[in-house]
Amino acid sequence: KGELIVRGEGMIKLSKLAEYNKTSNEPLKNARNAVAGAIRNLDSNITAKRNLDIFCYDILYIQDKDVVKSQVDTQKFLQKNGFLTSDFFCVCSTLEQIEQNIKKIDTLRTQIDILTDGVVIDLDDFAMREELGFTTKFPKWAVAYKFPASEVTSILKNVIWQVGRTGKLTPIAVVDPVTLAGATVTRATLNNMGDIVRKKVKIGSTVFIRRSNEVIPEILSIAQELPNSVEIEKPTHCPVCHHELVEIGANLFCPNKEGCGKQIINKLTHFCSKEAFDIEGLSIKTIEQLNSELGVEKHYQIFDLKKEDLFVLDSFKDKKSENIISSIEKSKNVPYANFIYSLAIPNVGTKTSKDLAKTFKSFEELKNASLEELAAIRDVGSVMARGIFDFFQDQENISDINKLFERGVNIVYDNAASGEKFKGFKFVLTGTLENFSRLDAQKLIESEGGECSSSVSKNTDYVLAGENAGSKLDKATALGVKVISEQQFLDMLKK
Repeated sequence: KGELIVRGEGMIKLSKLAEYNKTSNEPLKNARNAVAGAIRNLDSNITAKRNLDIFCYDILYIQDKDVVKSQVDTQKFLQKNGFLTSDFFCVCSTLEQIEQNIKKIDTLRTQIDILTDGVVIDLDDFAMREELGFTTKFPKWAVAYKFPASEVTSILKNVIWQVGRTGKLTPIAVVDPVTLAGATVTRATLNNMGDIVRKKVKIGSTVFIRRSNEVIPEILSIAQELPNSVEIEKPTHCPVCHHELVEIGANLFCPNKEGCGKQIINKLTHFCSKEAFDIEGLSIKTIEQLNSELGVEKHYQIFDLKKEDLFVLDSFKDKKSENIISSIEKSKNVPYANFIYSLAIPNVGTKTSKDLAKTFKSFEELKNASLEELAAIRDVGSVMARGIFDFFQDQENISDINKLFERGVNIVYDNAASGEKFKGFKFVLTGTLENFSRLDAQKLIESEGGECSSSVSKNTDYVLAGENAGSKLDKATALGVKVISEQQFLDMLKK
């Protein structure tokens, strides 16, 4: 009766997985991997043999917009039209009702024929969803509740302490290999020293391990203390630079930020990353060489490098050295938000960097911002605000930043861009672009006053489509949103 775009999730029923494994030469360990492997497989005959289903839960586009205005409408429409959907669907109006239904589903999920690890709770009304919008990664109108993950036991053999770019030490547990949720686990996180004390785990003891969200293995607690179990000693000195550690709350820190090799490497890698100065060719391996062979320890020293300096590095020839120096020179003109992110301010990621850049129109304003001004920014809490404020009170940090400017680093502000060609326009990017990455295209759009979104809606003005564009292109076509090619985008920039 019209055009329709439906979204769903690939599934294999547990009964079908069991049937498949009876005759398969290579039995599949779990349903999740069975589906992922089947979808990736280029041989459609192999994919067909796994008897996949698709459980539908969303309508991306429907010609008659009045048919579905909520998740309830969507569920009814999908069921009426023969789509396979989840049997677990209910409308709640209080937190208590949500909690009651989660408990009910947690009990019933052991009796159903599909693997499930959680519940999605979302806002019913689509108009209200549109108002709430998205963060850079997630919708603000939905949240996933995860049930306790599957657990196994293993012997804790050792604890290795890793040092991050902020100097924080993270204990990594080394365990006897064990299969968990279809994967072989040999290492798991213990978070911090406070976590070790609270969970009472010991080397040589049996411990419970789970995979949070089916991804990150974590030590839950001690299962059994064995005769040869020994306490995990709290380190007193950094495992990298051997500087005496400091304890802040439940965490241990190496305060030797200028002399700890691991902190130096991680900070330099962060500085050169795509979201920061975007210096091509400076991988972590190359940065390690720059540090060990040329003594590069501070970010500003990168801009002192000459082509001839790089010849001493392993496998560096004339062309490779020339390309890196060229990339370093090109990076000197850095977008304001990228510059903020590059400084590695505690707890400040890409989104907060953009928020700070929008709030404070110049770096001088940001640098001199009061604690109250920082805390007033949406999504910046008191802890993050304190971290930003203290960062700019540190005169050593200010000195390092000034040395960047002395070497020709120039912050590119939005209001200093080439114009306002896209002011008031919303873009969605999809597919692979030929002349630049989608991140570069987004920067160009934002530098010209435009806005980029992750999803197509009636409020989208342009969809920039590259090769192998997916469902966003289909939705744009269905909604009548203007789709432009990469060449048309370049033409718009030239006008």
